[in-house]
Amino acid sequence: MLTPSSLPAIAETLRAGRGLAAKADIGLAVQRLGLSGKCAVPVGDDCAAIPDGDGYLLFAIEGFMNEFVAGDPWFAGWCGVMVNLSDIAAMGGRAIAVVDAIWADGEANAAAVMDGLRAASDRFGVPLVGGHTNIRTDRGQLSVAVLGRAKRLLTSFDARPGDRLIAATDLRGRYREPFSNWEAATEAPAERLRADLELLPQIAEAGLCRAAKDISQGGIVGTAAMLAECSGVGIIIDVRNVPAPEGVEATRWLTTFPSFGYLLSVTPSDSAAVIARFAERGIASADIGGIVSGSRVSITDGVSTEMIWDFSSRPLLNCAGTRDAA
Repeated sequence: MLTPSSLPAIAETLRAGRGLAAKADIGLAVQRLGLSGKCAVPVGDDCAAIPDGDGYLLFAIEGFMNEFVAGDPWFAGWCGVMVNLSDIAAMGGRAIAVVDAIWADGEANAAAVMDGLRAASDRFGVPLVGGHTNIRTDRGQLSVAVLGRAKRLLTSFDARPGDRLIAATDLRGRYREPFSNWEAATEAPAERLRADLELLPQIAEAGLCRAAKDISQGGIVGTAAMLAECSGVGIIIDVRNVPAPEGVEATRWLTTFPSFGYLLSVTPSDSAAVIARFAERGIASADIGGIVSGSRVSITDGVSTEMIWDFSSRPLLNCAGTRDAA
């Protein structure tokens, strides 16, 4: 558990963080492209969700920072699969297939990225079925997309005041320096990785949760902010209750991108059951705060409270909306 010594200093770092600020780029794209969001959920969720038969098709895509691809190409390839599978799971889905787009300066510079993609595809059991390759460019770049299906959706638009915020993270890992990526998957057995991802669709199909997001580049607080804005609610996070590895500094952990990490908005009556499901698989989870009315995301240490973002004065994704109840 985190025991921060200076909540104001942590809050200032979070407000100025690159990961949170970068999420505002989504709002610019939504506005410029004129995206309507006339699907099962509005634009701004972890995946696009398209009604299909008795369920939904899910589409997820991720592009990667050039410095990440250049600095750790094998892991970038691995993450191309892993983070998209996490997006699919965060919406209650199961992945079907992966496609990729790779740019590189020569075959040798593309090899490590491709090896990482293939390793993750094999380990998670989701096939690579095609994509685009250009190995005659001046730098390495990577984008990966995944197709999935869900029977019952978890969305970013269904958190309600009175819900509890559950954080679930696999702490059985380490930092992949120099980036703030908590790596808990590359050495894990395939059976464990696949069964862990299965938890999210099982929770959705059991009716234990309606709203969830995977913890992304914005970290726990940035991800909570995206969930709050989409659902039109506020969130107060008690940093003392956040599951964390021993010895990790509070600010770094709150901005970390974990291999396996999710936030779930759960009714109080279902919180214990959800936490128990993660515990059964050795995944750390806890009630870290509450969903409240309003437009602010704040952190507290039980003594004082610091506001991180107020959507009424400064939109983040600019994707706030409502969704009809399923």
